[in-house]
Amino acid sequence: MYEQIGLIDQAPEEITPAANETQPEQPTAEAAPAVRYYEISEATARRANDANSMRDYKPGSATAEYRAAVDKAAALVASKKAAVSPYYHDKLDSLLDRYARRLAEYYNAYYRNEASCPSILISGGSNFPVNKKNKQNARRDSLFQEYKQIEGILDKIKGIGTGAVDLADPHAREILTDQLNAYQKSLDDAKAANAYYRKHKTLDGCPGIGPKEREWLTRPGVFAKGGGSPLELYGCPFPPYELQSRRGYIKRVADRLAELDKRQAEQAQPAESTKFDGGEIVRNLEADRLQILFDDKPDEDTRAALKSNGFRWSPRYQAWQRQLTANAESAARRALGLN
Repeated sequence: MYEQIGLIDQAPEEITPAANETQPEQPTAEAAPAVRYYEISEATARRANDANSMRDYKPGSATAEYRAAVDKAAALVASKKAAVSPYYHDKLDSLLDRYARRLAEYYNAYYRNEASCPSILISGGSNFPVNKKNKQNARRDSLFQEYKQIEGILDKIKGIGTGAVDLADPHAREILTDQLNAYQKSLDDAKAANAYYRKHKTLDGCPGIGPKEREWLTRPGVFAKGGGSPLELYGCPFPPYELQSRRGYIKRVADRLAELDKRQAEQAQPAESTKFDGGEIVRNLEADRLQILFDDKPDEDTRAALKSNGFRWSPRYQAWQRQLTANAESAARRALGLN
């Protein structure tokens, strides 16, 4: 394609995979996404080539370049599916389809723009349409901004499953339990390594410490430059702040498990709603949202109060809502002046 398209070893504290990620041995056949390709106008691509290049157009090259980009995105989705809960697979497929569709729209728009005005090297300078070329260049710049937005979809794909575990995920308990076990093991290994070093004055042969981690913990010769290994700086492989950090990880995951227990207990009870003059507050357990339903559109002051208390309008549910948490109901009552 043209130039514009391109265009056409881990530290000890990083002890577990990303929050929602698991690490199976290899992807399964079921994880492979079904790729939908959108049409690329070969005729327009040919005209764009002829308007900008002395070389003959290779039939099918525009479609081949587009499909190669989509295939690369599909491979990213497949690898991501192998690493995250099935809860996220539909979202990954949706992002892949959005990428394929928008990229096709971009390619076709790009070729139309390139075909709209020939290069001066092709047409010659006599009566060259300068104003038309300026418009083409401006459109080229706006298309490049669109292209960067489309490439941002790949970043969204990479980010799926890397945040906090979604408690609505049917696999949330399994994921959190695995995380808790991993963090607990890392803490136990660190404390055992400290005890081993106190006794033997070396980490050679220490259980739970692999070669790469041992090399990092014992790296020499940089203390004078403001760095240094934990052994050089603190006299032990895992100083107190590191142990405290790992205890913090354990507590946060344990708190999430406790919150999951609470939510599942709530889901075992019938959904409740609280009536107020002009509407009701609904605990939508399935959507994991506290929702405020109004009989009529609330006034501007009420909408401002809802926003300041974390509520956002949902066209899907026709409700003002926020995540169903312990503080959500008190926030709703505060926004509505029901306290």
